[in-house]
Amino acid sequence: MPTLHACSLARLPETVAATQASHLVTLFTAGAAVRRPAAIEAERHLVLGVSDISSPMADHILPAEAHVRALLDFVRGWNRARPLVIHCYAGISRSTAALYIAACALQPERDEGGIASELRRASPSATPNRLLVEIADGLLGRQGRMITGIAGIGRGAEAFEGTPFHLALG
Repeated sequence: MPTLHACSLARLPETVAATQASHLVTLFTAGAAVRRPAAIEAERHLVLGVSDISSPMADHILPAEAHVRALLDFVRGWNRARPLVIHCYAGISRSTAALYIAACALQPERDEGGIASELRRASPSATPNRLLVEIADGLLGRQGRMITGIAGIGRGAEAFEGTPFHLALG
């Protein structure tokens, strides 16, 4: 069964190794250096230079439609033969938003609130970036249901770093 995994930068090498992932999504502040694990081929690694913000801030890149479109194109191109890992710096906000977006995009028949609840069970600290979710909701034609689903699980538990987790795709 295909799986989506989320983790922090610090846990990236071990998560890729443990899952034997074939694809990787990096959501990081533009210009930050991230070393791609050797097990991931360059063409199977999407890097999105975006800050973890939901409103404009000086010297930061606000998540935009182009970022979410790139994510959607990438996950739709994933063959699902081996896991896909998504990471950001802490594994709490950008990566969990991207994982939720991917799960909704790849399972259009599933209820958004159910996916959000599954996300919360898998990761008590997950606090998906609100703007990334809002943009994806519009692009996927979910009519606010993705936003409502994430609002329904509330803010995650306070943490410096999220514990790696996964969601299985049915």
